[in-house]
Amino acid sequence: MNRIQAFAPAAEVQVGSELSPLEQPGLGLFAPVRGENPCAFFAPQHYESNYAYPLLVWLHGPGDDENHLKRIMPLVSMRNYVGASLRGTVEVDGNRGRPGYSWSQSRSHVALAEQRVLDVVDMAQDRYNLASRRVFLAGFDVGGTMAFRLAMSNPDRFAGVLSLGGEFPTGRMPLLRLSEARRVPIFLACGRESQKFPTTTVCENLKLFHSAGMHIALRQYPCGHQMSPLMLADMDRWMMEQVTSSPR
Repeated sequence: MNRIQAFAPAAEVQVGSELSPLEQPGLGLFAPVRGENPCAFFAPQHYESNYAYPLLVWLHGPGDDENHLKRIMPLVSMRNYVGASLRGTVEVDGNRGRPGYSWSQSRSHVALAEQRVLDVVDMAQDRYNLASRRVFLAGFDVGGTMAFRLAMSNPDRFAGVLSLGGEFPTGRMPLLRLSEARRVPIFLACGRESQKFPTTTVCENLKLFHSAGMHIALRQYPCGHQMSPLMLADMDRWMMEQVTSSPR
């Protein structure tokens, strides 16, 4: 049985900071796309068009938007992935004094989020050389919960799902495709002091995963409800483990 894996303290990601290594020439390219489905893409440092990259699709947390990708990719990896992100389906009070967005678990918003995620994956495949069987879906807080639901309902589309501080969704049978969903590995990160995703809920999720026969890597960090650079670095290591251990 998987046990909660604890890690040393690490600084919180300063999500309000606009400084990013992506602003320096030659260190990756951040490309926002406007329109009906606002999204953003990240091309890794020294992008090589002859190499099929894994794709990381990022779902931001509450009050943020697709530009959050610009702040997390330098802390995940500047070289290993093409990155893509999209805007949440619900407008809420934003961080940093500008409009923000979130994700709703209502039926209509889940359907909208699903279509937008699949559209963004298609857009990324048109723009970059990607390994189609190495698409990872990840998110923070409500973005992590949405990542869970969409990965479970589209298990053939994703090589893994990662949630940082986002609990597994409830209602409307998220494990309806359980026999296929068992093939989707899970990375779940949580803060030991989090009040929004407390240890009791984490343990309930863990019991569910084990009862369902799913593959889960659960890691706990000495922090509250926040991301840390260590969490994001561990995301990179975990995804690389999936990439190197699975066929193309």
